[in-house]
Amino acid sequence: MKNKNNPTDTREHILFLAWLASLISMFGSLYFSEIREFEPCTLCWYQRILMYPLVIILGLAVIKKDYKITFYTMILSSIGACISMYHYSIQKFPFLSNTAPSCGRVPCTGDYINWLGFITIPLLALTGFIIIFICSIIVWRQSKNNTN
Repeated sequence: MKNKNNPTDTREHILFLAWLASLISMFGSLYFSEIREFEPCTLCWYQRILMYPLVIILGLAVIKKDYKITFYTMILSSIGACISMYHYSIQKFPFLSNTAPSCGRVPCTGDYINWLGFITIPLLALTGFIIIFICSIIVWRQSKNNTN
C-alpha cells in the first residue's frame, strides 16, 4: 500500500497531469486543423513542433517514472510559451500586429476563434505550455530535494 504523503506519488500525479495537458493540447490543435479545417499559420506550426514531442516525452516519463526528464520539458514548454505569448500579443495588440512580419499564406494576426473576446488558439496553446512548465518545475524541484 502506498503512503499518501510519499513525494514519489505526488510526482507521478503531477507528471501525469503534464502529460495530460500536452495530450489535450495536441488533440485540440488537430481538432482545429483537421475537423474544423483551420489552416495553421507559421507560428502555430512552431507551437506544434514544440508541443507534439512533449506528448511522447512526458508519456514515456510517466511510464518509466523518469522525473529527470522534466528539466527538458521545462525548456521545451518555456520556448513554446514564449512563442504562444508573442503570437497572442500580435493578435490582440494593434501596435504589434501592424509591425508583425508576414507569416506566409495564413496571417498570424488572424483569429479563427475569439471566445469571450479574448480566448484564441494561441492563448489555448499558452495555457497548455504553462501547465506543462509548472508541473515540470514542481516535479524537478521535488526530485532535486529527494535526489532519486
